[in-house]
Amino acid sequence: MTTHHPTTRSLVYGHAQLHDCLAFADASTAAEEAAEIQALAAARTWGEARQVRMTHLWNPAGPECYEPEDGYPDDRPFEINEVGSVVEGDWPPMVTARASELLPRDLQRQFGSREGTALNGDYLEIPLDRESDLVAALRERGYEVTRDDKLINVLDGPLAG
Repeated sequence: MTTHHPTTRSLVYGHAQLHDCLAFADASTAAEEAAEIQALAAARTWGEARQVRMTHLWNPAGPECYEPEDGYPDDRPFEINEVGSVVEGDWPPMVTARASELLPRDLQRQFGSREGTALNGDYLEIPLDRESDLVAALRERGYEVTRDDKLINVLDGPLAG
């Protein structure tokens, strides 16, 4: 029987440039999520964008959001930073918000501060100078922690990079 933890025990983290602080993601899904974001960003037409399969995220260019008959035919050139939910910051979800789910509450309070955004909710701001202490505290608790700035910034979305 497996024990379920409220959070993953394997984390990837890095310097999230958009909020200029540390951000954390679930290492077991982060690379797949990043591949989904990159696949959508690489689509050249709305038809291609609609076909991008999402396992971890929802497709903001998908048929439930943009129909060909609404002026988005399959052959229309696609630019991810023109998609409404991307422009509004709703997709992909803010990478800096994930720490609130992934990190133990006491470490959130010790190392970060909850900050709000005008449109996209709260995130945990963890100053860059707290990195070594926070990583050490996580490792003491049995977390596997790996730094990957590029991956974290891909997860934060096309506008961030």
